[in-house]
Amino acid sequence: MITGLAHAAVCVPDAQQAVDWYTSVLGLRVISPPYLMEGDEIRADMEELVPGVAVRAAIVGFDRTDHVIEIIEYPNHTSRPRPPDADITDVGISHLGLLCDDIVATRADLEAHGVVFLVSGVAEIAGLRTTWFRDPFGVVFILLEKSKQQKPYYRQL
Repeated sequence: MITGLAHAAVCVPDAQQAVDWYTSVLGLRVISPPYLMEGDEIRADMEELVPGVAVRAAIVGFDRTDHVIEIIEYPNHTSRPRPPDADITDVGISHLGLLCDDIVATRADLEAHGVVFLVSGVAEIAGLRTTWFRDPFGVVFILLEKSKQQKPYYRQL
């Protein structure tokens, strides 16, 4: 039986550059720094998906739970950037959600770090305040401020 949600993985062209951005701009912590996985174990795990596989991976998050972002680089392959016409309505993972205590202050801080927001302000919906941005690799995030901190984000009303 499936018992929980472990992580979301973000494929990037340079794992160290991504770790630097996610930690310095978003404030995530390095839980596992970039390391190279190659050889029999990674081949047994992924060779059928990625021939000639080697993976440079890192884990970033806010604590040591399984709720983390895995940053992945495939150094033996040329990664294609996200298509310029990619949209959050496209099939597949559309965005990652991040929580904050003060959305206006957090947005201002991120803008000061050069983060490009996809919407002009902050909206209020279902007991949440929200705003949307994109990281340098094309991954879309929604920033969420809960009205009831003790409840999960999806139970704010």
